[in-house]
Amino acid sequence: MLIPLLLVVAVYLAMCVLVALRQRDLMYFPALTRAPANETDLTLVVEDLKLRAWVVNPGQARAIVYFGGNAESVQFNREAFAKWFPGHTVYLPAYRGYGASEGEPREAALQGDALVFFDHAASRHATVDLIGRSLGSGVAAHVASMRPVRKLALVTPFDRMASVAGHHYPWLPVERLLTERYQTAAALTGFGGEVLVVRAQRDDVVPAASTRNLIDTLPASSTRVVSLAEAGHNTVDRDPAYGESLRAFMDRDGDTR
Repeated sequence: MLIPLLLVVAVYLAMCVLVALRQRDLMYFPALTRAPANETDLTLVVEDLKLRAWVVNPGQARAIVYFGGNAESVQFNREAFAKWFPGHTVYLPAYRGYGASEGEPREAALQGDALVFFDHAASRHATVDLIGRSLGSGVAAHVASMRPVRKLALVTPFDRMASVAGHHYPWLPVERLLTERYQTAAALTGFGGEVLVVRAQRDDVVPAASTRNLIDTLPASSTRVVSLAEAGHNTVDRDPAYGESLRAFMDRDGDTR
């Protein structure tokens, strides 16, 4: 009886070690997004790495920086964003290892790179607002905690990565294993700008409780929530209400009530 029990424990511990070591492979999927460098519009050099982005509607007074999901080819938003945000220049940076950007993705690097892209936009535009989708909601929240952001749109967001991982791997001690933590709610403590949360009612990636916990930490007076009843995590952009809610939020002056 003791030997089978020890075997089970050994296998479990081995799985914990494997997940801890390979967590970035489970979180980031840059291979799905690769694109030619000569098809991008902007290159910034960070730590001797070339990070690239696409730029929509150049030359506008106001700007938006968009941070995408963990397997998202952000350039495919160009046509829609050009239509939704004609009064904004929209920056679509590719994370390290994504698109035509060099390097390998990891939380600290992505957050630092995001600040560089924000600062680039801020040096050229009167205002810079943010949109973060899925993983990008954690990146955008970090930027909003460090820079003057007036409007922050979070699409299919989570309160913290551990709550998402714990939902999918309830048998693992994810709180102890995760080093890529993306503490979205904690980063927005004290955030004074306006927030739009777009949640998918059929989200099979981010649990509803995680999004709700995030919403509960945000000031009700400056937070607007849009729920897309028929949308899943990867299909929010197919709902006409998605683009309309983002457009209205970025164009609206005053509070979001």
